[in-house]
Amino acid sequence: MKRILLTLFLIIAAFAIAAVIFVWFAAFTDNVKAESEVRINIPTGSSSDDLTAILTEKDILLSKRKLSITSRLKSSARAVRPGSYLVEPGMNSNQLLNMLTSGRQSPVNVTFNNIRTVEELAGKVGGQIEADSASLAAFLADESNYLSDGFSRETVISLFIPDTYELYWSIDAKGFYRRMLKEYKTFWDGENRALAEAVGLTPTEVSVLASIVDEEASRADEKPRIAGVYLNRLHLGIPLQADPTVKFAVNDFTLRRILNRHLEVDSPYNTYRNRGLPPGPIRCPSRSGLEAVLNAEKHDFLYFVAKPDGSGFHHFSRTLAEHNRYAAEYRRELNRRKIYR
Repeated sequence: MKRILLTLFLIIAAFAIAAVIFVWFAAFTDNVKAESEVRINIPTGSSSDDLTAILTEKDILLSKRKLSITSRLKSSARAVRPGSYLVEPGMNSNQLLNMLTSGRQSPVNVTFNNIRTVEELAGKVGGQIEADSASLAAFLADESNYLSDGFSRETVISLFIPDTYELYWSIDAKGFYRRMLKEYKTFWDGENRALAEAVGLTPTEVSVLASIVDEEASRADEKPRIAGVYLNRLHLGIPLQADPTVKFAVNDFTLRRILNRHLEVDSPYNTYRNRGLPPGPIRCPSRSGLEAVLNAEKHDFLYFVAKPDGSGFHHFSRTLAEHNRYAAEYRRELNRRKIYR
């Protein structure tokens, strides 16, 4: 009987040792065959089966079975947390699941620039984070989401300062808005707010004017001078007469020539018919545009028009007579090149 019991004990012990070795092999030996870091995105609501499918699609795993065994042994593995993760070469199943269930995701770089509307913004950002363009657009279309922060549907685009930002991929539309609001407040804290007061504008008004300057200037070094022209006109009560605002009013930024019929359009954005600034920015104002307004060149120019040589530079004038001469040169060049709209 003792021999039978001993034999049975040894068999059980052997099976136990084999099981431990099997589990150790599944959980703690390499299970990532990638030779360099691979980024994977885990959508909200993903299960462990969804995770396996994502890893399989990326062709990352040496063995799906290893991951499956480790996942069943780790009850927490069922709670895969959404996010963007960097899978490193040589990771084992235990390390991989620990990272994915703890939510230790790696930030992604989100970049946007050259944006004219919140719909364009939603489309550009929606491809870089989990929140899609539809959810972003819907959030920004609802004025109640940001009215208490001092923005309206016309001005909310000023909140989004074009740049590259580090964000967690799993961020939702509200989270994205709150993060951009934080960046906006950081920009307008202290010195920049004082500079805005010095030129007689609120931060929102600076953003509106900066958006016009961005559209007018193809040369960055001319932005402060152009900003100075517009500030001079604002302070003197002269209509801005900014062509980009007319393009915005008629919703056609492809126009290369502004005609009299465009100048007659009935819109609060038409700065030929209305004095002062339009109701909101005509695009996302860039940092260089904002800084150009805040540090505008001090001069007595009241007019400017593009040089006809195609250089992107402008002629600046103090008198209407001088401006009209330069404007006539530019129109002749447009005619010569058969640009009629």
